[in-house]
Amino acid sequence: MMPIVAVPADNRHFEGYDWHASPNQYISAAAEGAGVIPLIVPALDAHIDVETVLDRVDGVLITGSRTNVHPSLYGEKETPEHGPFDPARDTVSLGLIRGAIERGLPLLAICRGIQELNVALGGTLATEIQTLPERMDHRKPVTEIADEAFAVRHPVQVKEGSCLAGIVGAGAVPVNSLHRQAISALAPRLTVEAVADDGTIEAVSVIDAKAFAVGVQWHPEYWFRTDQPSGAIFRAFGEAVRSRLSGAHRLKVSA
Repeated sequence: MMPIVAVPADNRHFEGYDWHASPNQYISAAAEGAGVIPLIVPALDAHIDVETVLDRVDGVLITGSRTNVHPSLYGEKETPEHGPFDPARDTVSLGLIRGAIERGLPLLAICRGIQELNVALGGTLATEIQTLPERMDHRKPVTEIADEAFAVRHPVQVKEGSCLAGIVGAGAVPVNSLHRQAISALAPRLTVEAVADDGTIEAVSVIDAKAFAVGVQWHPEYWFRTDQPSGAIFRAFGEAVRSRLSGAHRLKVSA
């Protein structure tokens, strides 16, 4: 039996319709790289009972997006620099994150996902980080060629002894980090797993998690087939999900 992983959708409008959608890169990485069945959860705000969803899945994958977490969720006023927004996605994603951690469901949060993870647990975000002193420009390059946009371009320093070090190794790991927002105040329940050379937090894990619970600011989903660290992250997530599923199955059988 293959495990099922919840993936929150983004709200999109194109071809004259409103869509609940998720980029194929994440869906393919979940299916092929992690070996799970990705289940896209509509971003219907309060109309989705995330507890019911979590009753039926074995893990949660929080994807990146072109939208940003609304600043009101971490105590700041909205400005044009904070946008664009997807409030319904915020509601569903933050609910899935909190519920997964509470239940001990494996959780992998990517790009917007790591920012949602930080906000869900009480942290804050900084916007337009390229304007901050001594920060690099982490923004996506202006190009229509996806391979160029998502090219591996700078290293992160993975901390010795961290969860991530057990997956990709400690020390310098090259990544394809593309963002203009990042973690500012770290949530109390998170620990830093990796930082960029300019000090930007690039990976975290949940300190008291009952299962795999990792967030990365870069995009392992794009090169999971060819980049060893990217593939290793999805394999580790998939292994955690299958381990949780087999443990739950054993409990049911013994009961």
